[in-house]
Amino acid sequence: MDLRIMSAHDQLVICLCEITRLLWMLLLPLAFLCVLLVAALVLSVLGVRLWLQGIRNARRVRDGRPAVAFFHPYCNAGGGGERVLWCAIRALQSRYEDINVLVYTGDLGVSGRVITEGARRRFNIVLPRPVHFVFLRHRLLVEPGLFPHFTLLGQSLGSVFLGWEALTEFVPDLYIDSMGYAFTLPLFRFLGGCRVATYLHYPTISTDMLAVVRERNPRFNNPDYISNSLLLSAFKVFYYFLFALLYGMAGSCSDLIMVNSSWTLNHILSLWRSPNRTCLVYPPCDVDAFLDVPLEEEEDGGGGKSHSLVSVGQFRPEKDHQLQIRAFKKVLDRRRAALKLVLIGGCRNREDEERVLLLRGLCQELGVADRVEFKLNVSFEELKKEIGEATIGLHTMWNEHFGIGVVECMAAGKVVLAHKSGGPKLDIVVPFEGGLTGFLADDEDSYAKTIEHILDLPAAERLRIRRNARQSLARFSDEEFQACFLAAVEPVMVMLDR
Repeated sequence: MDLRIMSAHDQLVICLCEITRLLWMLLLPLAFLCVLLVAALVLSVLGVRLWLQGIRNARRVRDGRPAVAFFHPYCNAGGGGERVLWCAIRALQSRYEDINVLVYTGDLGVSGRVITEGARRRFNIVLPRPVHFVFLRHRLLVEPGLFPHFTLLGQSLGSVFLGWEALTEFVPDLYIDSMGYAFTLPLFRFLGGCRVATYLHYPTISTDMLAVVRERNPRFNNPDYISNSLLLSAFKVFYYFLFALLYGMAGSCSDLIMVNSSWTLNHILSLWRSPNRTCLVYPPCDVDAFLDVPLEEEEDGGGGKSHSLVSVGQFRPEKDHQLQIRAFKKVLDRRRAALKLVLIGGCRNREDEERVLLLRGLCQELGVADRVEFKLNVSFEELKKEIGEATIGLHTMWNEHFGIGVVECMAAGKVVLAHKSGGPKLDIVVPFEGGLTGFLADDEDSYAKTIEHILDLPAAERLRIRRNARQSLARFSDEEFQACFLAAVEPVMVMLDR
């Protein structure tokens, strides 16, 4: 038999052997190249870490004391997150005299003196000692407007670059992220060699967000064109799942995790899986500013008394002002009482202003325009006046991470009606000493029925609820925050070399 004559099977075997030999010849140099690249990467990381630690050690020799740095690119804003920042700095400076405190900020148009003066004017917070500022030039990288699509991923990557700018400008001993930029934590820990901590107001992604997309439920962050498409919904679920995995890995790098509410705590425990390093520290609310609003006894006017419902919150889509207006319409349909709804909030930009126009149009459509008032960007004095004249404080945001507006209404002595979810449900509108502190609802019908129930209560019963609600707010005071914050950071502070 001629050896040159081979079967198709033999030819296939020889071909496969040749391909295998070729792949093996290619594999060895590829494997060697990968080893070289990994080694180069490791050496580069070690080199950067040694360089940054050298900068920090030189600074420590010069200053003779450790430095604590807060990452808060919007520290000159006037929101609840900024109040937490300044109260935390005041607490650290009061407790530890041998530290320097620094803030990374992107507020380039103002000086450090103007920023601290703004904190004193807005929040009545006076710091014991001066604070240093590092002004970051690339805050645009964390602006949501820069990323119309894949916003979570875009902002997170942007925060890494902004964090790198911060780290190269100043290497602290303790880094505290106070705005929720979790992807900066591994940067400061592994490259900067810093102790890292975070105060988290809300998770960047939550299991609730995953559930909304998985169930194809249209909401403000899940538009109709996605919820109506099986393919797009499946892709978004995969995107969210992958992002949640990366988010959990980044957050788990923190030596200390502080969260502002039970709702945030539950989500962070499921995502970051670091229960031994996680604690609940309620944010400081300016309850004292509303305690001078009198708790006057109301008169039972046989249904003839005028009542107002007040809502306090920025005109953003998640605040769900439409739900308030529609529920108010149902109340008016059922009873011809002297009622009005006052919507108080800030307009940050043109989008917010357009949203207000749409809400005004909804009022016209429902025939309640003469009963609904819009108060935009009001002063604090006018805010107190409107809240003081109201009977009910209204809140309709689904899964509000905390709910400072709810706390302020309770401090001002209003009967609050909040959404049956998030922080209001778990932390704020909860029984106190066996008595009610407010009410919860979750749709148009339940809101309308509860509003009617509150208005039908005897004035004395409403007064009891308001008094009980006000007495329950001690856990949200500045003093309570300072005590809990210092207790949380003490284990990390003792690790700093002095």
